Parts: sequence; structure tokens; C-alpha cells
Amino acid sequence: MNPILNTWQLWALLSASFAALTAIFAKIGVENVNSDFATFIRTIVIFLVLGAIPFATSQWQPFGSVSRRTYLLALSGLATGGSWICYFRALKLGNASSVAPVDKLSVVLVAVFGVVFLSEKLSLPNRLGVGLIRRRRHACRVPGMTGQLCGGQA
Repeated sequence: MNPILNTWQLWALLSASFAALTAIFAKIGVENVNSDFATFIRTIVIFLVLGAIPFATSQWQPFGSVSRRTYLLALSGLATGGSWICYFRALKLGNASSVAPVDKLSVVLVAVFGVVFLSEKLSLPNRLGVGLIRRRRHACRVPGMTGQLCGGQA
């Protein structure tokens, strides 16, 4: 396998690219449908595609071979569902260029939660990156407060 395919940096950049496309496609797709139903459609597509990958790559595991701790992924799934429901509702109500930067506050929260709950250490470049994201996010204002929203809306 190509060594570049085994780097987290490549996969993180691909993730960011797909996340950007997600916002654009979701904003267009949610235009004439209830945001919760749009989330349901998205979930079905993800379920089918991701369910096919372990079969196609011979990586399917019997559920009995999975440790109990791995079942904490169910909590991750609930959090993902909550995030998607809120994200699609926000896209239904606002511009993608306004919603996406606020949604990316999750990057700062992941860093904080990683330090607090997982005892992770942030390197200097990680701290600088989180600080820049936080600073940019801090420039945005919540509706009803003074200042401008992200995306230039008053």
C-alpha cells in the first residue's frame, strides 16, 4: 500500500473536504424537505454505504468478537445523530457559510474534551490551531446579541 495512504494527515484533509461538500450538498438538499426527514435520508445512505465497506473488504467482524468497551460507539452514534439533527435544522434556517463556521466550534470542544476526559496533551502547533479556530469563532456573534453573525448577516 502507498505510504501516503497510511498517514492521518491525508485522511484528516479528506475528512475536511468531505465535510465541506456535506455542508453544500445538505444546504441544497434540505431546501424543500423537513430537516429531520433530510437527516433520515442521509442516515440511510450512510448506513448502506458504510455497511457495504466491511463486506467488500472482508473486514466484517462477528458482534461477539467486539469488546464491551467498543459498544461505547453507540453513545458516539447518539451524539452523531444529535449533531446531524441540529446541523440540518441550522442549515434549513441559515446560510451554509454561516452555519459551517459555528459547527466547527466542535474542533475546539474536541481538543478541550480530549485534554479533560482523555488526559491528552496538546502540542504547541495544536494549541495554536485550536486558538486560531476559537479566536475566529469568537468573532462571530449569536443572534440577538450585538455584532455580526458569521457570513456577514446582521
